[in-house]
Amino acid sequence: MKTDYFDLSGKVALVTGASRGLGYEMAMAFARHGADLIITSRKLEACEAVAQEVRALGRRALAYACHMGEWQQIEGLVDAAYAEFGKVDILVNNAGMSPLAPSSLETSEGLFDKIVGVNFRGPFRLTALVGPRMVAAGSGSIIMISSTGALRPSPAFAPYAAAKAALNSITTSFALEYGPSVRVNCISAGPFLTNISTAWGDPQHINDGAALKRAGRPEEIVSTALYLASDYSSYTSNALIKVDGGLAP
Repeated sequence: MKTDYFDLSGKVALVTGASRGLGYEMAMAFARHGADLIITSRKLEACEAVAQEVRALGRRALAYACHMGEWQQIEGLVDAAYAEFGKVDILVNNAGMSPLAPSSLETSEGLFDKIVGVNFRGPFRLTALVGPRMVAAGSGSIIMISSTGALRPSPAFAPYAAAKAALNSITTSFALEYGPSVRVNCISAGPFLTNISTAWGDPQHINDGAALKRAGRPEEIVSTALYLASDYSSYTSNALIKVDGGLAP
């Protein structure tokens, strides 16, 4: 009788933005459930530190520095992943950035392009490169990490909200393009107490308007990610799953 419903033994997972925050929690959870990992973020040293933790669990790991806003760097990441492991079974598009702007008028072209590049263009390109290879291999799970900001936009982060809304949209596009053998789903994450949350003010009042009346702990993203990565979500594709403490639409 199978006791680990989220068994990922023999699987290879590529997680972007995996050196900290939600990406780190998901990567380590995948490793604890048997997956080998490609750890990527902008800084190689940070990636290597997480890769060492993965190896300490008896799993293989590749650390690779990649800026998700840079089209050509993404191609190098994919080439390195397949050269090392020969496959990618699980892709998590987690890397993102959410800087605030004083107003829409004061949002510079450079800031706009950077936000859209990391939050939308990068995941689009990475999925476009990995998805067809998953189809050729006969299976795969792709997980987009979006934000409740896409569903509850604010003038303070309009480009970010729009980029994440675009991520929600391409979840459907890719699910239809790569199905039925590859599943594509999206987690709409609410506020989590990661390293970036220190700029949000008093953590006791973050997400007061949600049903659970608190922000999430980073490890609380894990069970949803494991479900979507595992074979136990075999009938789940093109889903937008809210993990936000119960925010109203």
